[in-house]
Amino acid sequence: MKAFRIHDYEVDPVIENVAMPQPGLGEVLVRVVAASLNPLDVKLQRGNMEAFFPLAFPYTLGTDLSGTVEVLGGEVTDWSVGDRIAARTTPTSGGALAEFALVPADQLVRVPDVITFEQAAGIPTAAGTAWQALFEVAHLREGQTVLVHAGAGGVGSFAIQFARQAGARVIATASGDGIAIAERLGADIVIDYRNEDFVQRVQDVDVVLDTVGGETQARSYEVLRTGGFLASTVAPPDEALAKAHGVGAAFVFHSSNADRLATAVEKVAGGVEVLTDRLLAGEDALQAFEYQSTGRARGKIILKNVS
Repeated sequence: MKAFRIHDYEVDPVIENVAMPQPGLGEVLVRVVAASLNPLDVKLQRGNMEAFFPLAFPYTLGTDLSGTVEVLGGEVTDWSVGDRIAARTTPTSGGALAEFALVPADQLVRVPDVITFEQAAGIPTAAGTAWQALFEVAHLREGQTVLVHAGAGGVGSFAIQFARQAGARVIATASGDGIAIAERLGADIVIDYRNEDFVQRVQDVDVVLDTVGGETQARSYEVLRTGGFLASTVAPPDEALAKAHGVGAAFVFHSSNADRLATAVEKVAGGVEVLTDRLLAGEDALQAFEYQSTGRARGKIILKNVS
C-alpha cells in the first residue's frame, strides 16, 4: 500500500510503498477514504513535539481519518466489515495518510450517511480540541462571553459554532477573508486583528480560547473579567500572569477520546460546518503538507480518495 512518510525529523515527507499492516487484538484495519492535516503534523515533522510524542522512523504522518472497516482484529465484536467510521490515532502512532490504517477499536466512531467521508476526516482533532477547550477545560456556559482567537482556523471555526449553539456570546479575531468566514459561522463580533487592537475592543470576557500564543496570549489576560478563564491550545499559560489578573488558565493537551469525537460527529450531522480550505487528492499529499506548513489555512486541509 502507499503511505506518506518521513524518515527523520526535518526531512521532507515522501509517498512510498509499504507493507500492509495487520490488526492485532482490539485493533481494526481501516480502508482510509479521506484524511486531514493539522498543525500538529507539521510540528511532529519538525521535531518540535519530540518531548511529548517521540517518533519511531519511518513514520506515517496523519492522525485524522475516515473510511470503512476492512479487517477486524481479535476480540473486536462491536464493529463489522464495511462500517463507515471516523477516528483519531495517537500522534506517536500516526498512520492516517495511507491507504490503510490500524486503529484501536475503542477509538472508532460511526459516521452517519448524512456526513461525507471528506467532512468526517476534518472533524477529529480540530473539533475535538475546540470542544475539550470550551466545555471540559474552560467550562463555558450559556449566557457567557467567549473570545476566540483565529476564528477562521480549524479549531476556531468549530469553537465559534459550538459556543453559539451552547448559548454563549462569541467574539472572534480574524483577518482578510477570515473576517467574513467568522461572521458567517456565527460570531457576534469579529475583530480585524491586523488593524484593530482587541484589548481596546473587548472587556469582561468570561473565557478566552487562545489558538495563537505569544503576545496574543499574554495580552488576553487584560480582557478577562476577574474569575475568568484562558484556555490555550498552543502554549502553557503563564501561571504568575494569570494569578496577577485574578483569572484561571490552562493548556489544552488534546487527547483522542471516542465519546468526544462522537459528540462532534453528532454536531456536524446536525448542521455544524466543517470549514474546508482545500480538498485535494491523496496523491497531492506533499502539496497539502507544504500548504499546512504556511499556517495560512482557513479551516481544514483534507485529502480525498486516499485509498
